[in-house]
Amino acid sequence: MPAHALTAAGWALGIAVTGMILGTPYLVFGYHSPSMHLVLGTIDACVALLVSYLVYLRFLRSRLAQDLLLAQGLFLLAVAGLGLALLLHLFDQPGSRTLDVWLPLTLRAFGALLVVVASVAGPTRSVPRERRLGRRVLPWVVTAAAVLLLWLVREGLPDALGPTPPPSAERPVITGHPMLLAVQGFSAVCFLVASVAFTVRATDGRDELLRWLGPACALAGFARVNYVLFPSLYSDWLYTGDLLRTGSYLVLLIGAAREIGHYWSAQARAAVLEDRRRLAREIHDGLLQELAYVRAETASLPRDTERTERILAACDRAVDEARAAVHALGSNEDEPLGLVLHRAARQVVERYGARLEVEVDESVTVPQEQQHALVRIAREAVSNAIRHGRATRVCLRLARDDQGHRLSVEDDGRGFDVETALRGAGYGLTSMRERASALPGSFEIRSGPEQGTTVGVTWT
Repeated sequence: MPAHALTAAGWALGIAVTGMILGTPYLVFGYHSPSMHLVLGTIDACVALLVSYLVYLRFLRSRLAQDLLLAQGLFLLAVAGLGLALLLHLFDQPGSRTLDVWLPLTLRAFGALLVVVASVAGPTRSVPRERRLGRRVLPWVVTAAAVLLLWLVREGLPDALGPTPPPSAERPVITGHPMLLAVQGFSAVCFLVASVAFTVRATDGRDELLRWLGPACALAGFARVNYVLFPSLYSDWLYTGDLLRTGSYLVLLIGAAREIGHYWSAQARAAVLEDRRRLAREIHDGLLQELAYVRAETASLPRDTERTERILAACDRAVDEARAAVHALGSNEDEPLGLVLHRAARQVVERYGARLEVEVDESVTVPQEQQHALVRIAREAVSNAIRHGRATRVCLRLARDDQGHRLSVEDDGRGFDVETALRGAGYGLTSMRERASALPGSFEIRSGPEQGTTVGVTWT
């Protein structure tokens, strides 16, 4: 699913829940459930901590400021949700709704600020080595300063909430200190802006984590909107804001899981590619060199016997096969098909001194398996044109039309009778036909005595 569709679904859910709260006076949106409130808060904090760690590992690979800021923001959200409650409990702070409210609230607001800054920090803004330590330490210095300041003035902090929860859970009850509502509103704006920014950056669909950050931040933003309507800082009550917040973390967990899967898939592909390149080097430095030596020694023998010609032809085919294997094993999957075909045909014609003309559409792309088959067909067709057809000019064409894609190899050689050749078709023609059929596609040959030959492959 595209990133914008995921984010739109997150916004739609948040708007629907908020609209029900504002427009439906007969539904209960709050429940007295201390245990569930604690469970959801713990789950949210654990998920935030896990994703923060994964994003930090991503930063170690990318060295991008956006990843570092995102990891720090998520870590602050995790600490505010779990670590501070334990810390305040160790210091025997009573539930005065002052420090135990303002301290987590401050960290959550600062975490939301880091998340929105990460969303607008472009992916090209890498962290310079000389400034990397400062960027890592600065958020923690600011956080420590805020914690220390609140701790020192804890006796003079105002009550964030009233002594008892709102009497009704059937309609919004905007209560609490004005600063409490302002901070919740600020966090909501930060998350909603981050939702849009992450979605815009995820339009190419290549970054799995960015695709899911958009809907996760949307749900987190609407959770803060619901906290303004129903303050969920009463530890004995469970409100819709808690459910939306947990939903945002679950979406974030899905994104993290897909990011992990994408990373390990990339690692597996890199390992396979490295092994293929190693095999290509071994074939090039070993087998191909030996075949070239055998061919050179055979060419120095008298050329007046048919056996010598057959051995030379076999050596040429073996060298072509070895070079094709080296190319297939060491090729880059990102190379366009036109470039790969051009290089393969040029390697063949340069060996025999023929002239190559190329007309390719660079926009044609195919999977790696199809690319390998098309390269082998092109090499075989060019080699046959020069060795058997005695062609001096070969034209390679790759085009696309309404019917599909077409690869053709034309030459000015002496040609042959197609029906006779097909009845006694050798391995070369059979191999090309089978490779074309496996694309899936169609294979055709047009030729005639002294009329040249055209080999064509068409596929969709």
